[in-house]
Amino acid sequence: MRHNGAVIDATSPSARSKVRFSGRGRYDRETVDTILDSVSIGVVAIADQAGPLALPQVIARCGDELVTHASPASRLSRALKAGAQACVTAWSLDGIVAARSWFHHSMNYRAVVVQGSARVVTDADEKLELLKTLTDHVLPGRSGETRPPTAKELAATMVFAFSLDEASAKVRSGAPIDDEDDLTKWPVWAGVIPLTTVPGEPVADEVTATATRALSPAISAFVVREPARPQ
Repeated sequence: MRHNGAVIDATSPSARSKVRFSGRGRYDRETVDTILDSVSIGVVAIADQAGPLALPQVIARCGDELVTHASPASRLSRALKAGAQACVTAWSLDGIVAARSWFHHSMNYRAVVVQGSARVVTDADEKLELLKTLTDHVLPGRSGETRPPTAKELAATMVFAFSLDEASAKVRSGAPIDDEDDLTKWPVWAGVIPLTTVPGEPVADEVTATATRALSPAISAFVVREPARPQ
């Protein structure tokens, strides 16, 4: 599939963070930050003596770092704590690109890949603050409505922070790029089918339903928010 677009404010990427299709690569922090701020889940991948491992994790950007958490007993935590190199990938799927040939079908997307080892957060206050960031990134304002972690819960949670120094974005947008001959030889509909993630109607648990509690401000605001749009 062909690439399109242009590099914006490109800096010099590392050998492993350089995007193969240069026209889709973005290395400026504004683009990286915007994409990361619009998603709340990513895949953290490592390779240890047992082989490769890639796990979906809740993520959030906090300044110059990408933050996630895991159980101390997990294989991922043990590897990251030991200094394993990792690759974190996060993305938003914005549309299906329907072309006039199999070859030129594609997807419109915004993705970020972060390379490097993780910093283990050990300071209790910083750990608490980053867990608050994770909570509010998924549901803005929710941390203020709910109970913070106990000391036991904090001890049972490891928090990791990845520097964004070695991060790259890859973006595709726009219409299909068909071969010139196909424009007339294949008279079939072609274009983009937009995709968005929209919150559904909240479903209360049994305790909430029995007490007939109203939606909290954080939940109400999240349900009526506008879906993220591609930049």
